[in-house]
Amino acid sequence: MVGKRKLAREDWADAALEALCDGGVAAIAVEPIAAKLGTTKGSFYWHFANRDALVEAAVRRWAEQDTEALIALLDGIADPARRLNDLFGLVFGAKDDDLAELALLAHAGDPVIGPLLAEVTARRVEFIVRCFREMGCPETEANHRGLLAYTAFIGLIQAQRASGGVLLGAAERPGYLEFLRGIITS
Repeated sequence: MVGKRKLAREDWADAALEALCDGGVAAIAVEPIAAKLGTTKGSFYWHFANRDALVEAAVRRWAEQDTEALIALLDGIADPARRLNDLFGLVFGAKDDDLAELALLAHAGDPVIGPLLAEVTARRVEFIVRCFREMGCPETEANHRGLLAYTAFIGLIQAQRASGGVLLGAAERPGYLEFLRGIITS
């Protein structure tokens, strides 16, 4: 008999993040996630003290994958203008929507999700602001440009969701991205 792969904490966090994307914070329920993973609640309690710890792990997993890994990748680019250009291309040009981002924003008032989402938002804006400072922008201007870039990203994904994804089609995205780059970096 071949043994089952032992589940890691990250497996639970990934499954919880997927549940969050599919059904919101209420969908992060131990028994359905255990069933999806092909395990029991005992596995959950091996890794987590309670459901809130699982929710936190899911949000931290999202932060690692969608923020820290991206920043680490982009920090390898010495030229801050190219770093920003690549960032804009990745976050504005690559996908039609971001289910995790939308789900987390919808639950920003949650006592577990809210503080972690605030940390990620601050980290992202700080990274963008740092790029503008390294490009020679004065502090206030760098802050304004960084905030504009981030709110353009959040606003676009929210507007795409509100319009059923038809507000900005795939064919229009490259032109919009160039327009946005011009506004933010000029």
